Amino acid sequence: MRNYTLKQMLTFIEVARDRSVSKAAARLFVTQPAVSMQLRQLEDAFGLPLVEPSGRNIQLTQAGEEFLTHAIAAVSQFRNLEASMAEHVGLKKGRIELAVVSTAKYFVPMLLVRFARQVPGIEIKLHIDNRENILARLARNEADLVIMGRAPTTLDCVATAFATNPMGIVCAPDHPLSRRKRASFELLRDHGFVVREQGSGTRAAMERLFAQHDVPLKVVMEMPSNETIKQAVMAGMGLSFLSLRTVRHELAAGHLALVDIAGMPIVGHWYVTHPRQNRLSPAAKAFKEFLIEQGGPLIESWA
Repeated sequence: MRNYTLKQMLTFIEVARDRSVSKAAARLFVTQPAVSMQLRQLEDAFGLPLVEPSGRNIQLTQAGEEFLTHAIAAVSQFRNLEASMAEHVGLKKGRIELAVVSTAKYFVPMLLVRFARQVPGIEIKLHIDNRENILARLARNEADLVIMGRAPTTLDCVATAFATNPMGIVCAPDHPLSRRKRASFELLRDHGFVVREQGSGTRAAMERLFAQHDVPLKVVMEMPSNETIKQAVMAGMGLSFLSLRTVRHELAAGHLALVDIAGMPIVGHWYVTHPRQNRLSPAAKAFKEFLIEQGGPLIESWA
């Protein structure tokens, strides 16, 4: 058997994700030369190139594309192996790879603290990104559990709702719409919005909502962070559509106002998700059960 390691395979998958050595190095918390060395050692093991330069980034060779497919499948099998071995250990110790969409970062740390009090000894590695990237991670079997605001429709997954996710339109306290009652959605066509980036679940939900009402969405600026969007709305740059879990404190303090639109806020759900074929370890099972049984009430009291 050829002399290559799981670490080299995982590094290759990270590089292949964005076709970038620098981005892979940032995610892995190592230097770019360290990533390049892992790639070279992997290529040396097989005696052929798996990546090649493409402008400032890289692209996969034909062999690299084939290697990626098998590497993802192999990592999935390794996860099932770990889950199987973990059955013999039970909940004395364990590790969970948890991926969450960025909006969930407002309550997930609190849930992790509460879970750790009940089930000590479990190590949880947290990954935060937008919905598009989290779905890609889910498809590559790079997470034991995923928390997101809408169940995947293109992947064979088990998705269980565990908490509500109310979403609404917010504005600066002195905005004219802050004083309207039961305003028509039609009024929003005359106002600009600060929005999340493409690939965000919040952005997708917003675009679906405006399409359902046949109202064009007037974007004044796109931002990749809920925190930056909140600051922009407070400054009077425009309105925004956000999960109300992310703005509870700003609304309570009067820094933001909830626009009273007929039929809103809309109420979605938070889901805990994993690939159907994956075998959950005792630790992952325990955290999933914790979310389903306690997650909703805890989030209601927190955010």
